[in-house]
This record gives sequence, C-alpha cells and structure tokens, in this order.
Amino acid sequence: MMIERIDELASFSLSDLERDAITLCQEMIRIPSVNYGDGKGNEIEIANFVVAKLFEVGITARIYESAPGRCNVVANIDGSDMTRAGLVVHGHIDVVPAHAEDWTIDPFSGDVKDGMIWGRGAVDMKNMNAMILAIVRKWARTGYKPPRRIVLVFFADEEAGSIYGSRWMVKEHPEVFDGCNEAISEVGGFSVTVGENKRLYLIEAAQKGIHWMKLTAHGRAGHGSMMNDENAITALSLAIAKIGSHIWPQRYSKSVKTLFQYVAQATGKPYEESDLRPLLPELGSAGRMIGATLQNTANPTLLEAGYKANVIPQSASAIVDGRFLPGLENELNATVRELIGPDIAIETITRDIALEVEFEGPLVDAMCKALLQEDPEGIPVPYMMSGGTDNKALSELGIAGYGFSPLKLPKDLDFMALFHGVDERVPIEGMVFGVRVLESFLENC
Repeated sequence: MMIERIDELASFSLSDLERDAITLCQEMIRIPSVNYGDGKGNEIEIANFVVAKLFEVGITARIYESAPGRCNVVANIDGSDMTRAGLVVHGHIDVVPAHAEDWTIDPFSGDVKDGMIWGRGAVDMKNMNAMILAIVRKWARTGYKPPRRIVLVFFADEEAGSIYGSRWMVKEHPEVFDGCNEAISEVGGFSVTVGENKRLYLIEAAQKGIHWMKLTAHGRAGHGSMMNDENAITALSLAIAKIGSHIWPQRYSKSVKTLFQYVAQATGKPYEESDLRPLLPELGSAGRMIGATLQNTANPTLLEAGYKANVIPQSASAIVDGRFLPGLENELNATVRELIGPDIAIETITRDIALEVEFEGPLVDAMCKALLQEDPEGIPVPYMMSGGTDNKALSELGIAGYGFSPLKLPKDLDFMALFHGVDERVPIEGMVFGVRVLESFLENC
C-alpha cells in the first residue's frame, strides 16, 4: 500500500522537527534535479525551493549560478559566539538519473512504503538536506542561535565532478567560506550491525583519491579478413585485462586500522594488522565498499573501438576508474604504466585528491556524544570512503571535512547498494534518529 502522507502512519509519533524533515525530504525528491553529466544538469528548481523554505522562517539565502541553471545556495546562520571559527554544513542538491521502468515505484514520487521514503535522492542526499533545513527552520522559529556560526551550502553538480558546484564556489567565491575551519556533509554517521547486534556508527574521516584515465592503443588499420599483428583492439584488450585482474597489495591507513580494531573488539575476532581482509565479512554488505579502502583499485569501465565488422580500426580506447589511498597516488600510476607497457597512451580525464583527517578533537567528540545520546550502545568509529564528496574542494581552503549524516539502519538493509541504485529509499525511523542526532551535534559542537 502506498502512503504519501506521514500523518497516515499511525505507528509513528513525530515531533514538529521530525515531521518537517520527512516532509521536506519527500518534497525535494519530487523535484527531479537530475545531473546527466557533461554539463547537462539543472538545479534551479530545487535551489529556488531551498531558498523559499528558508525565506518562510526569515532566513535569507543567495543563489550562486555557475552556469545557466547550475545553482548553488548559501545561507549564513549566526552563532552565539561569533569569535569562534565557522562550521560549513553542506549538501548537494543534484541526483543521478533514474530509469522509471526499472523501479518498483515512480523514482520521483517521494512516496512512503514499508516504513521508508522512496525515490531518487532519498539516500544520496536529499534526506540529509531535509534534516539540515528542518533544524535551521526550527532554530529560526524559536530564536535559537547555535554555539558557532554556520555557513549553510547546498552545492550543484556533485554527481558529475563538482565543476559547477563546490569546485567553482571555492575558486570563484572563496569569501563564502572565510573564517571556517571545519565542515560536515554526506556519507557518515550511519549504523552497521556486527557481531551480536552491536551497532558501529561509521563516521567518514578519509576518502580515496580519483584518477580516471583514458588508455589508447594505436595500430595498423586494415581489412578484417587479413592477418594483422598490429591490431589496436588486441593490444588494448591485453592491457586492460592485466589491469582488471591485477591483485593490488594491501595498504592500510590510520582510519582503516582504527575501524578494524573496533570491528575485532565488537565481534571477538582476531585483529591481524598484516591482513585485515578476514574481518571484512563481519561488516556484511558494507564490506564491499570497505574492502576497496584496503588497497588501490583500478577498474576498466568503458570501451570504444571500431566502426564496422570487417574493418580493423587504427585505434582503440578504454576508460579506467583508478582510486588511490592517501599518499599512494604515485604507486597507482606507476603500477598501471607497468601493467600496460610503454606503447599504450594514458590521458588523465579526472583527477582528485585523497583525504584523511584526524578522528579526534572537539568536533569528533561532539559527533560521538550526539550519537551515544540517542543510542547509548552504539560505537562511533572512523572509516574511509571509497568515493569522494565536496569536502575535497573545501580542503583546498584548509577546511577539515567529515562525513556525518547520521542514520540508524535496519540490520539487514544493504545501505551501500542504495547509492545510485534502483529503488533507492531511506527508513523513516532512521531519519527520525538522524535529525535528532544532527540537531544535538549542531547545538553542542
């Protein structure tokens, strides 16, 4: 049964804050702010929505348009102590495409089903955007001031490299972030159940770097019926097969080691720092993503060659998605070159840095305290994300960024599969937990 209105869910007793967060999430999902890549995106409708929702409670926001329709929204929330360094609280308002025929329900309906809000962006990351908006709207209505100044930013284009979003804002409008030294955003603070129902809350303290590369082999064009020992497709195929089947050495960062120490403690399993892979199954479905943070990776993702069945092409190309651990970019690049040999050309398509920040200090303490306040049995832990967020751009301004968009999740939910996946959805109970935690954190950080 489809239920569109939260007040039809008799099993939920919601505060005004929680109800506002859920309603805002539904409304934002219903605005299809799809980013198709290659500059083909448009955030203007959802940017106007955010501005209007802030204006309703007396908060003035400004839209920064980096290109026609590519919109970033900024609002400043004064703190009770304006001498303190500011905190950037940011999200992105674009989403990846969704093919409706693959979904159980309309991906832009924002409907409630099975206790969850369904739709593209429910997890990535309109749920967090809605929680942020609900909290500052509550503050404005009650006259509350957080302990420090907050720069509220909703970026464009995160799903296609942030060229029109955080990268543009940092380059063209760095003054927006003046006086800020820390930031929080997506993909952290969510629960993973291990062992005997022990909940780890993974706070993102590190991100792998990105090197997307185009590999091109050149050969001798000719008729498909003739012998050809300079076939570009053959050369390229051999090269990418070596990359795709390469076993990368294990390399463990500080965040990764700390996470697995907690996993071992929570499950009673041995911690062997020489090889952490035996602990991966304890993380369930999250182990697929966490496993990628134990080593560099390089995955062939696209192929392009030829134009006719009986013509051997002069060249063939492949795209490889390379991801490197903090401090190991050179190792990734050198290994790829060694695997493919000297005759395959490499062109960088996209490159971005790796990040790692300390899992300590007042900000981290405030995150942990807020989580434990709502779940006293929870265990806050750091983790490294295999992908990246807009915190990478902010790091160029010296801003230390964390992933903290808290959610308490069902044990059997394959959360990582929902990012960019079919039937993306977020549990209402998880959001209720999350907005409470986020409010407590922002009022005590």
